[in-house]
Amino acid sequence: MVLSFLSRALPRARHSPSPLGRQLCSASRNKPVLTLFTKKPCPLCDEAKEVLEPYKRRFILQEVDITLPENSAWYDKYKHDIPVFHLNGRFLMKHRVDIPKFEDRLRKLELQTEGNQ
Repeated sequence: MVLSFLSRALPRARHSPSPLGRQLCSASRNKPVLTLFTKKPCPLCDEAKEVLEPYKRRFILQEVDITLPENSAWYDKYKHDIPVFHLNGRFLMKHRVDIPKFEDRLRKLELQTEGNQ
């Protein structure tokens, strides 16, 4: 639930006059975005989020409900494959969390971010 809170709070934090809001936004800018393409109900999606729980401080989770009208292109693409994950806009995995692949890609993004600072 914290992850979905962050995905809703970050757009507001960018324009926040408060120091906490600006810190939240600044810290989040450096974190990779993990997009979960999902629909309700999705027991495999719930299971995948549980598997990712130990990593939640290292990325921002953005959930996309493919059943919403504005996401019809994603529905057409992923209706038989959820959960599907993209990391920073690039396809990463589907059906189940591949921890070694996820850790590898996440670490590479973190190293890139550290090198750019």
